[in-house]
Amino acid sequence: MGIRSYRPYTSSTRQRSVSDFAEITRDEPEKSLTGARHRPKGRNNRGVITCRHRGGGHKRLYRLVDFKRDKRNCSARVAAIEYDPNRNARIALLHYQDGEKRYILHPNGLQVGATVVAGPEAPIEPGNALPLGNVPLGTSVHNVELTAGKGGQIVRAAGASAQVVAKEGNFVTLKLPSSEVRMVRRECYATIGQVGNTDARNISVGKAGRTRWKGRRPEVRGSVMNPVDHPHGGGEGRAPIGRSGPVTPWGKPALGYKTRKRNKRSSALIVRRRRKSSKRGRGGRES
Repeated sequence: MGIRSYRPYTSSTRQRSVSDFAEITRDEPEKSLTGARHRPKGRNNRGVITCRHRGGGHKRLYRLVDFKRDKRNCSARVAAIEYDPNRNARIALLHYQDGEKRYILHPNGLQVGATVVAGPEAPIEPGNALPLGNVPLGTSVHNVELTAGKGGQIVRAAGASAQVVAKEGNFVTLKLPSSEVRMVRRECYATIGQVGNTDARNISVGKAGRTRWKGRRPEVRGSVMNPVDHPHGGGEGRAPIGRSGPVTPWGKPALGYKTRKRNKRSSALIVRRRRKSSKRGRGGRES
């Protein structure tokens, strides 16, 4: 897990960097664990664009990753570590004792040939999955379930980990990567360790085309649009936005506006909200 940079032969290679893929041990995915992936391009079931700036990109095979870890008390050997084009983390191919094969997120430090197991009595080692109630305080976990049996939903990005900070009654308190502190039912499963590929956040894209390969289309600043297209648009030359603060194309405040439902049931489980992101300055991006 390292980063490889380029000599500045062109303007696009001057800032570009890529992963060195040193941890990858296999080039082709397991055919039985791949499937088709519908590419909605930001459109809903009626074909209407509901998420802008999506579309194009390289064709991908979807890898069926086991987020549930519901094969309990059956050890598996790590057969390979592979690249997954659908996420920034790596995936590990497991060969179970009964012959079944599954993919899991690759935890940091898990090597080929190691043994992992999921169950209430599993050892506290990277790659093993346990109920949160059985995980010691201070342990780093990832792929955390929010509903028992549903599968891991949070802490799945490359380099991410949550920390078990307290246990009380039927709940375990976790400190999430966003600094939010929230409670999760103690019977929910989580995987020990930190997600691998920790250098993913340090990679520099380097050129616009590389973002297009990932299926992201260009964004245009609202201030260069016409008034009919954006609240920031219109005026002669570089005109100010004409409002007390920047807004989205639909007129909602663009900085610090809370969009979470006030009566959401899971709000009672949040002990401390995540830290607020600092407001962008004059040179910040507009919607």
